Amino acid sequence: MTETTTTRALRRDAFIGGRHVSAAETFPVYDPSTGELLAEVARSTTAEVDLAVDAARKAFDGGWKRTTAAQRAKILRSVADAIAAHEEELALLESRDTGKPLRQARVDVGFAVRFFEYYASMVEAVFGHVLPASTDRITLAMREPYGVTGHIIPWNYPIGIGTRTIAPSLAAGNCVVLKPAEEAPLSCLRLAEIIHEAGVPAGVLNVVPGLGFEAGAALSGHPGIDRISFTGSVPVGIAVAQAAALNLVPADLELGGKSPNLVFADANLDLAADVVAQSILQNAGQTCSAGARLLVERKIHEEFVDKVATRFRRTTLGPGPQDPGMGPVISRKQQGRVLDYISLGREEGDLIVGGGVPDDERLAAGNFVEPTLFDGVPADARIAQEEIFGPVLTVTSFDDTDEAIRLANGTEYGLVAGVWTSHVGRAHRLIRDLRCGQVMVNTFSNGVELPFSGRKRSGYGVEKGWESLIAFTQVKGAVVMMTDD
Repeated sequence: MTETTTTRALRRDAFIGGRHVSAAETFPVYDPSTGELLAEVARSTTAEVDLAVDAARKAFDGGWKRTTAAQRAKILRSVADAIAAHEEELALLESRDTGKPLRQARVDVGFAVRFFEYYASMVEAVFGHVLPASTDRITLAMREPYGVTGHIIPWNYPIGIGTRTIAPSLAAGNCVVLKPAEEAPLSCLRLAEIIHEAGVPAGVLNVVPGLGFEAGAALSGHPGIDRISFTGSVPVGIAVAQAAALNLVPADLELGGKSPNLVFADANLDLAADVVAQSILQNAGQTCSAGARLLVERKIHEEFVDKVATRFRRTTLGPGPQDPGMGPVISRKQQGRVLDYISLGREEGDLIVGGGVPDDERLAAGNFVEPTLFDGVPADARIAQEEIFGPVLTVTSFDDTDEAIRLANGTEYGLVAGVWTSHVGRAHRLIRDLRCGQVMVNTFSNGVELPFSGRKRSGYGVEKGWESLIAFTQVKGAVVMMTDD
């Protein structure tokens, strides 16, 4: 692909069995910053999904499953080097496709490199063990790949979420069929080409762009898939899990979030304000782990909200490739959804900053929403309970640690929580008592090594870390009798 920096719309096909495969129809992909048509993309349906699953199965049976851990590690390191060599191309493509600022897209590509480096270094440490069952036999527990894994990812972090699930699967010895979101499939299609050129055999990684109810449904319910990885909304996640269950296929679900930042009076307030603001404004709030709720100790409430409001007001908006403070949301549909929540928020809380679309004709063609801050929001308000997936932050006060824990745990989600305090004992209590998969103290960031999982309606299963690599393997038991014959 050589036209990523031009304004001319591209034609992008599926990538199956190491080659480009067209479909009977295409669907358009638009630049969310400008409304410009970026590409016409193959609309994969059951036919293309069948081809991809068949190609993956042939690649698995034809040799990939017999590669050694050392061989896969070498290939994955080559992939990491190849992605790094195309960093700027991929970052620009990701920025145009999703609307996120270019520097954030560069970070995402950096994570993609790191995922392949990390799992290349970890795969040779996967081992089974011998069980002390008897003196006349050797009893073994071994780990082996599932076979063909299906991956359905969202539009907010295509290259980041794509690589964090396919890298451990490939490292474990599986072959992959990836279905990117229809709103932002371009970086994953280019990534597949780069990965193939780096030495991954044909059919080991296949990408089938398409609509969720067609390609996504066909993949999640396909009888040739051995494990499903899904990241997205709760309703679609339930549908994916149900389809997989009909084939008795395990599924990992990374779903929604309504993550809190708990700020205590003894925290470093300037640092906390910087990170709290960034945790909701990054990617225009379109992050499952976004810090969408601010829970602040009452004695510092006014001071801290003023600090966050100041950071919201100075955030610049603009097209992603221009590297503004914040880009647009992904589509007009998503923009309308966020604006509907903001209208609701005017009834449920006190609007402090934002509250609409920017008054700038240069941004009118894009899907922009102002950074929006609501104070005095009751804990049971809809804007404090429901995932908005936009740059909207709600503020609720608490008086003590017990109340802070109750408020933090008081939604149907349990993905991430940030804790801001200088009290070590309090920090450890919150790590223990908060019902979520990750707790971050005096930060709101993590790396590839940290297991990423959810509680409640944030899903189940695990991504990232050693645990994700193990999750893409299954256990086989074996018994060998010892005889002299």
